[in-house]
Amino acid sequence: MGAEDIIRAVTSEAWGSQPSSTSAGASPSAALRQVLLWASRRRSIKRVIISAPVTRDVVRRFVAGETIDDALRVTRALSGDGLQVSLDHLGEDTLDTGTARAAVDAYRSLAQRLSDEGLAAGTEMSVKLSAVGQALDESLALDNARLICEAARAAGSSVTIDMEDHTTTDSTLRIVDLVRRDFPSTGAVLQASLHRTEEDCRTLGMPGSRVRLCKGAYQEPASLAWQRPDDIRAAYVRCLGTLITGRALPMAATHDPQLVEATGRLVSEIAGPGFKHEYQMLYGIRPDEQHRLVAAGETVRVYVPFGVQWYGYLMRRMAERPANTALFLRALVSRN
Repeated sequence: MGAEDIIRAVTSEAWGSQPSSTSAGASPSAALRQVLLWASRRRSIKRVIISAPVTRDVVRRFVAGETIDDALRVTRALSGDGLQVSLDHLGEDTLDTGTARAAVDAYRSLAQRLSDEGLAAGTEMSVKLSAVGQALDESLALDNARLICEAARAAGSSVTIDMEDHTTTDSTLRIVDLVRRDFPSTGAVLQASLHRTEEDCRTLGMPGSRVRLCKGAYQEPASLAWQRPDDIRAAYVRCLGTLITGRALPMAATHDPQLVEATGRLVSEIAGPGFKHEYQMLYGIRPDEQHRLVAAGETVRVYVPFGVQWYGYLMRRMAERPANTALFLRALVSRN
């Protein structure tokens, strides 16, 4: 059976092979997700949420803390459990050069601390280009990304460039391509929910190319992105199969049990034993599954955010799982 046959079989058995292009019949949880994603970009709602008496424990379910010391504390604990780490200094939509420069300085300091504490080898840094000036000037974001990559390389660490909403996809992929000329280990991120991503996987799916594949955590229009969960899952499998077929290094970023299982099957049946890949999951979500995979001999990397700008990140995590939303709302009610 060829790779395309395997991809079709895995997709068809789990979700059916014919995707839908509409969001007809959306569930209440899907509607809630849309509201939360909308709220993640609204400053007026942000002010209300940030000023609410949310306990530190609620935020720290998903965020390591506000400082580099907090990030290193969590990194040490996860590393001790056999997990690898991706550290994200929270920040996005930067609109001034000073803030962008501060983000670069934070990453450079983080890289040095990782080296000093012997944590660099199993830890990468995840960088959102909008945090380092992408909205101001693409060349500024490129220069700043290179500075972070230089610091990571000197420390013995690496960098993955995060992906944000569809309006930045072309710019982000251009910058990744340029950065990789000097720093070829730099990871890219693709979002399976976007219609364009299968073609992007064919472009990036080459030997040595590190690609984190996620479903996508942004509210995107139906004209550009799959809306139904099963359609997104099916697209994820097709994209992952393309990366594996191209002998890229796929980093399957998912908590979905069906996609975790599909990833293992695709790797086994398309690439065979010894094919390098990893699973990635978010800090605070499905830790038992993270440990189960490690015990099974898999490489698992935990995405650990830290910093004071936690609002947008937290709202997107609420949107991903109703259980997360319930946890957050219970904390609000209990403190009020």
